[in-house]
Amino acid sequence: MNLDDALQTFIAESRELLEEMENALLNVDLAGDQDEAINAIFRAAHTIKGSAGLFSLDHIVAFTHVVESLLDKVRDGSVTLNDEMVVLLLSCCDYLSGMINGLAAGQHEQNPDTAPEGEMLQQQLRRHMDGEATASSAAVAAHLTVNAEPSVERIDSERGDSDYWHISLRFGRVVLQNGMDPIAFLRYLGKLGRIVGIATIPDALPAADEMDAELCYLGFEIAFDSTADREAIAGVFEFVQDDCEIRIIPPNSKVSEYVNLIRSLPERAARLGEILVRCGSVTAHELEEALHQQSGKQDDAPAQQLGSILVGAGNVPPVVVEAALAKQKQVSEQKAQESRSIRVDSDKLDRLIDLVGELIIAGARANLIGQRIQNTELLECTSTLTGLVEDVRDAALELRMVKIGATFNRFQRVVHDVARELGKDIGLIVDGEDSELDKTVVEKIGDPLMHLVRNAMDHGIEPAEVRVAAGKPAKGMIKLNAFHESGSIVIEVSDDGGGLRKEKILAKAIERGLVDPERKLTDSEIYNLIFEAGFSTAEKITNLSGRGVGMDVVKRNIQALRGSVDVGSKEGQGTTVTVRLPLTLAIIDGFLVQVGSSVFVIPLDMIEECIEYATEPGQDYTNLRGQVLPLVRLRQVFRIDGAATRRESIVVLKFGNQRAGLVVDTLLGEFQTVIKPLSPLFSEVKCISGSTILGSGEVALILDVAALMHVVGAKGAVAALAA
Repeated sequence: MNLDDALQTFIAESRELLEEMENALLNVDLAGDQDEAINAIFRAAHTIKGSAGLFSLDHIVAFTHVVESLLDKVRDGSVTLNDEMVVLLLSCCDYLSGMINGLAAGQHEQNPDTAPEGEMLQQQLRRHMDGEATASSAAVAAHLTVNAEPSVERIDSERGDSDYWHISLRFGRVVLQNGMDPIAFLRYLGKLGRIVGIATIPDALPAADEMDAELCYLGFEIAFDSTADREAIAGVFEFVQDDCEIRIIPPNSKVSEYVNLIRSLPERAARLGEILVRCGSVTAHELEEALHQQSGKQDDAPAQQLGSILVGAGNVPPVVVEAALAKQKQVSEQKAQESRSIRVDSDKLDRLIDLVGELIIAGARANLIGQRIQNTELLECTSTLTGLVEDVRDAALELRMVKIGATFNRFQRVVHDVARELGKDIGLIVDGEDSELDKTVVEKIGDPLMHLVRNAMDHGIEPAEVRVAAGKPAKGMIKLNAFHESGSIVIEVSDDGGGLRKEKILAKAIERGLVDPERKLTDSEIYNLIFEAGFSTAEKITNLSGRGVGMDVVKRNIQALRGSVDVGSKEGQGTTVTVRLPLTLAIIDGFLVQVGSSVFVIPLDMIEECIEYATEPGQDYTNLRGQVLPLVRLRQVFRIDGAATRRESIVVLKFGNQRAGLVVDTLLGEFQTVIKPLSPLFSEVKCISGSTILGSGEVALILDVAALMHVVGAKGAVAALAA
């Protein structure tokens, strides 16, 4: 085992667990099942602690142990999770994240500079534990003393009329090495009901000179009074179920089930029978009679025995047993499915995409040669090859597709912290988190979205008293939404705040000389002025905004991803910023067109249809089934020399809610396009987003449809002014 590789895996998994822990803490109040949310938080902390112990990272283990101890008390109900504790645990997440980052940088010991902060956090954690601890947990712990003989404690002297669950528990040897505390499970069990009787079974304990202090030799027999179902009781031991032997017998079961239990356990049958009697699970007479009746009989098969136990309880119909077994099979299949997932370095995926891109170019070359020499067999072969390459391309791109939900969930913490800093009550709604896009896009869109969310909180959402005076709820809401549209992913950042004030924005723009005072602007053009460099209408400077930086960077970063950004707002109701991005930055389906001797590629998802050119000479629009379609002539946009062909064509483009017709000389058909970035020398060229290599070896430019639509909008504004 390569420890360096294992350590990198631990770092990556710890970061994921801390992110899950943070999200669970932020949403614990909204969770339908709060116990499950608390379990998820505990599970994350416990896993980090156990894994850190494998690498002897004592400073991480020591800190996480205190966090885990508090969470354990929250799980068993002795401590109540409140807002103050959530904030404290979030701070602990930040501290753990700092230690993990230090570990990634090669720091395997406690950083002396951050040690005081860690000690302060631990003191606060202990204060919550000591302040709300109950005597019940100590009482349970007192019954778990391991003696040479079985320690049987009957907590109830009277059995009463009701029967009890019986739990037979044998902890695995590695439980302690995995960071598990057997006592903690019994404390948590007490949260579901009442431990009527408990016996400690030390039979597996070896001689003193052979005992390994790191191994666990404990076993317990427990009589348990509870109204919980089998699934809930088994869930108490979910963290150790793979390493332990756990048998649960329901109330009102036949005594024969206890006999089967005795026979299946490794300890001496006579002593186990005595333990069951002393626990209160069965009477001595019932046990003696059942042993006599079943002498010489074989145990049932495990699955049949499980069904007979459930039905024998008297309150579970057979159909429920079948459903439970089906559910168990489903869970097993799900675990098997999860185990098939592997972690792959992103650099390897990038290398794969590069190779697929070269394969596409080579395939196009082979296809071109086949067409030129008119070899039937070669054409059939290249046709098959093209289909296979398309399948390989799609499969490779799917490997790089990730859900945007992970990016969205980061903002739960941002909204939580920034709202406290601003003194506002703000919530976050996330929708469309299952939408997928290229991992490269996801990595680069995080910072622009961060700017948009923070600006919405600072500028958009009003203080609570202002909102109430305007008839709004005191709590402001920000919504993140993502969905696919026309081969792109659309991300909306909305708020229900005061909206943008057009007059104020326009006045500021005129004051700064950004627009001509005589020019008439549409609402959309006015709103988009906020993306100009250094533009700000903030009345005061805060730590978040008001310095005139940020929004221009947002637009520039989005455009660098071949995307676009637009703003819509209603004064007094809120603002929505819409970001459109391509699904991938690597390979797309394109459509080749030619103007003069130049060949261009249009993203196929942006094309609605192709029609024959039919309009009056000199007109910049045409009639498309009763609707006006503005035209963009590539020959004019790129100043291409030469006369147009006799039969021009129009490619109808759609981008968002806009439509336009692209006038070209020749339609060349579909083409798998490997996107090659332009040199920085051409970074300022308008209406071009990249390049690709054709099968002939020539370079074709990829059109930026968003920029072409902007050309259409500018023409429309000029025409409106002329009218």
